[in-house]
Amino acid sequence: MKTEDKHLKGEGQLFIVATPIGNLGDMTYRAVTTLQDVDLIAAEDTRVSSTLLSHYAISTPMLVCHEHNEASVAKKIIEHLRAGRSVALISDAGTPLINDPGYRLVRGVRKAGFSVTPVPGVSSPIAALSASGLPTDRFAYIGFLPRSGRARSELISELEVAAHTHVLLESPRRLVKTLEDLCSSNMSDREICVARELTKLHETFVCGTLAEVTLYFKEHTPRGEIVLLIGPAAEREVTDDELIRALSASKMVSLPPSKRAGSVARACNVPKSRVYSLLLEMER
Repeated sequence: MKTEDKHLKGEGQLFIVATPIGNLGDMTYRAVTTLQDVDLIAAEDTRVSSTLLSHYAISTPMLVCHEHNEASVAKKIIEHLRAGRSVALISDAGTPLINDPGYRLVRGVRKAGFSVTPVPGVSSPIAALSASGLPTDRFAYIGFLPRSGRARSELISELEVAAHTHVLLESPRRLVKTLEDLCSSNMSDREICVARELTKLHETFVCGTLAEVTLYFKEHTPRGEIVLLIGPAAEREVTDDELIRALSASKMVSLPPSKRAGSVARACNVPKSRVYSLLLEMER
């Protein structure tokens, strides 16, 4: 059995271990041996992780690490690493840190001078993207949409003109409302895909135009864990008004002019020089 040379030498390190998102058969051999070999497993919810560990006869002790105690647990983990012990971080399902806590822990461990080693595996956003049929040469993962307010409307406005695929998460309770909001933003003919219950018995991909998929889920109550994928806008001439709205978004106004123009230019797939000229006119 082998995990990492430094661990075999007795030097503590942190492993970021991906676990299944539904089908226990998706656990990799390396993930199993790593969890068996480390001295401690930091888990988001030990009750959830106990089922997985029991299935693979892994008896390594666990401690809880979630967004509310991450700072204090990070200190404990670094103490273990200094003592020559190695630790694995796992989430309830999928790849840790992807829409889950953990980056503060990883940053702290690296600052303390210890290695952080990924043990890759399944991730629901990537799994959904790979089977969606939408363009994959360039995409953005944005997690959950803000539930309401200006932040939500601004992000939807960016999606309206986006030149690449976007991958989101959504709850079944809010899916239809989100689809309706997108339809209201001149996106009803946009190609999208809703992937639900990935790797599980009732795995389903519903693909088509936004209008078609919205109608489907109005007639079929959405259930389970959902990944929402939105294809790129069709190539068209982006108006100055659209660029001005993008430049005026609250998350943009604090950026230096060059970065602000570059970010909008990439999102709208237009030359930066055009956006920068428009920005100078706005500021005048």
